[in-house]
Amino acid sequence: MAAAAGLAAPPPTSRISSFPRAFSTGGGGVGPLEELGGGTARSIMAAAAAASRALWACRTASYLRISSFPRAFSTVLKDLKYADTHEWVKVEGDSATIGVTDHAQDHLGDVVYVELPEVGSTVSQGTNFGAVESVKATSDINAPVSGEIIQVNDELSEKPGFINGSPYEKGWIIKVKISDPSELNSLMDDEKYKKFCEEEDGKH
Repeated sequence: MAAAAGLAAPPPTSRISSFPRAFSTGGGGVGPLEELGGGTARSIMAAAAAASRALWACRTASYLRISSFPRAFSTVLKDLKYADTHEWVKVEGDSATIGVTDHAQDHLGDVVYVELPEVGSTVSQGTNFGAVESVKATSDINAPVSGEIIQVNDELSEKPGFINGSPYEKGWIIKVKISDPSELNSLMDDEKYKKFCEEEDGKH
């Protein structure tokens, strides 16, 4: 599961308020710049404009650095298994509950729609069985393990935001009867998944 990130434009900075009003005159009089002569006045105004552009560039760069800085690391639960496509698996006997991780929903943003599969259909490890649509992107949901779907969280049709607010509880997506338990060995535990996310985020 992947998500696109965007940056909002920084608020405009008023250039007029950044410089003293001595640069202009009121009532048609002669101001300080006019007294210096045309060439000197133009030089000062050019320097002021350059300073304004430099200030704007500096503030814009600072804004981008702040916006790009990662937030506190998302929640990763110890009792779950994780796929490198950012799905989690909770194993209970021969069945598994599957959903998308907190890390994934954080990158996706507000979820507005969840495409759900049919009960009774089968899924294979690594293949997609549905999709999550957010305000930023649409991303496939992949099966971390193979099996038959025995339950679907139909509540997500009306409340897709559960994936954002409660990704490991109310936001679960499907439950499957596991057909090949050995596939669980290829999944990550919480510590490996944390490291995986840190390395992946470091590439962007």
